[in-house]
Amino acid sequence: MKRIIECVPNFSEGRDHSVIDAIVAAISNTQFEGKSVKVLDVDPGEATNRTVVTFVGEPDVVLEAAFQGARKAQELIDMRQHHGAHPRSGATDVLPLIPVAGITLEECAALARGLAERLYKELGIPCYCYEAAALKPERKNLAVCRAGEYEALPKKVSDPALAPDFGPGEFNEVVAKAGATNVGARNFLIAVNYNLNTTSTRRAMAVAFDVREKGRKAREGDYWIPGTLKGCKAIGWYIDEYGIAQVSMNITDITAVPLHVAYEEVCRAASARGLKVTGVEIVGLVPKSVLIDAGKFYLERQQRSLGISEDEIIKIAVKSMSLDDLKPFNPKEKVIEFLMEDEGEVARRERLVRMTVAGFARETASESAAPGGGSISANMGALGAALATMVANLSAHKRGWDDRWKEFSDVAEKGQAVMNELLALIDEDTAAFDRIMEVFSMPKGTEAEKAARAAALEEATLYAAQVPLRTMEASLKALPLALEMALKGNPASASDAGVAALAATAGIRGAALNVRINAAGLQDKSKAEPLLLRAAEIVKEAQALEAQVLDAVNANIGI
Repeated sequence: MKRIIECVPNFSEGRDHSVIDAIVAAISNTQFEGKSVKVLDVDPGEATNRTVVTFVGEPDVVLEAAFQGARKAQELIDMRQHHGAHPRSGATDVLPLIPVAGITLEECAALARGLAERLYKELGIPCYCYEAAALKPERKNLAVCRAGEYEALPKKVSDPALAPDFGPGEFNEVVAKAGATNVGARNFLIAVNYNLNTTSTRRAMAVAFDVREKGRKAREGDYWIPGTLKGCKAIGWYIDEYGIAQVSMNITDITAVPLHVAYEEVCRAASARGLKVTGVEIVGLVPKSVLIDAGKFYLERQQRSLGISEDEIIKIAVKSMSLDDLKPFNPKEKVIEFLMEDEGEVARRERLVRMTVAGFARETASESAAPGGGSISANMGALGAALATMVANLSAHKRGWDDRWKEFSDVAEKGQAVMNELLALIDEDTAAFDRIMEVFSMPKGTEAEKAARAAALEEATLYAAQVPLRTMEASLKALPLALEMALKGNPASASDAGVAALAATAGIRGAALNVRINAAGLQDKSKAEPLLLRAAEIVKEAQALEAQVLDAVNANIGI
């Protein structure tokens, strides 16, 4: 899984658009090892004199883009001239890192501390570390780090108890101009509104009090009665545009309180007060995992298989929580991972799997050498996994087998994972062939060029042998699934389980030929031998499993 983080810096300029544009350009133009970030949103506020920028990418390039944005803000913003309605302490006021996919909050906290140290060492900007990145317990609270705002810095930077985590120990010219930056790490925050079948703000507020962590103040006594959802902030309000009341909520820790859990609790609290939640409005963006987790939750509740495509799982989430109640919900516009996709790059990377069945067949039949046997083998393996998955899904949905849905759902989830792995290998095998072709265009006029060409050819040939071996390993995973479905699955689909095994085994045997022909081209035979040995082992294991599947299928068919 690709690692993705979000960064949401707040800059102390919301009025001069030339300054804002320059800072955003510094972020969006950052390149690091061929990677870049994607700016998702720029939100300037005139009254606050503050701009919030949201961008995402892989960790290393996000860190570099954050640094470049802070460098440009230091250059263009003079805190001695800054005034606005929002609390602030620096030109780059806050700089939080947020895990989106493939990375933990703790890892983001370590990255944030490293970024804070770099900002001070290279730019002289003093930095406080807050929330998950805090180096002192009390500094988990941003308000503690920013206490007194910019105006308090002359005293704070020289006070050991109040000084920044990374700072000069004195109020110098750099600090006077740039102020101090608060660098942190926090979980992804979801802003969400729950639509109610009422126009009463008071009743909406009552539901908000019931569920938000802070709760409500007791009618008698000086204490608060906490609500039911940890880390959630909520209020009730009336929306003129829609003519309804809403509970507006920030979920500050989606690992502790996922969106669907919050939704169910708001529904319960609303129902207890004679109200109904008619739908949900997500404000801003969400990680894909939020919708996948919700979709799986509702599929489990319906005792339906989870082994379906991500698109179908997301559709279940959208319908279950009525995310399209007030206006259409388009995951391509609301899910961070989808917004990050470069359609051109995805199309190049998935050229074959994006084709129609007829288009793929015609492309294979053309004069081009690719796609060839390796890609076809991966395709056969993917079809084998897909058929085993289909039998599992049909079995999970079979009348009278309701108590066994989870058993078949587990098989279907495994099958989906194997199918997706093999689909990716269809294009990767062709890419491996293309790498060999690229080597042949390398110069060979000098001895040094010949040596470089030979080394590149050896490396490309090894890769071309390794990819079909991965196809074999992946296709082998489909055979136990086909066997389980032949033995336990819906009897009406026994033949499908048999075809699944035949397809997976054909993919394995085809890929084995590709391992052998590419391994034969390796000069270093010590690298070829383990590939050939493992390929032979997989073919033998696959043929044994195929025989078991066919025995079970033939016994089931009976004629």
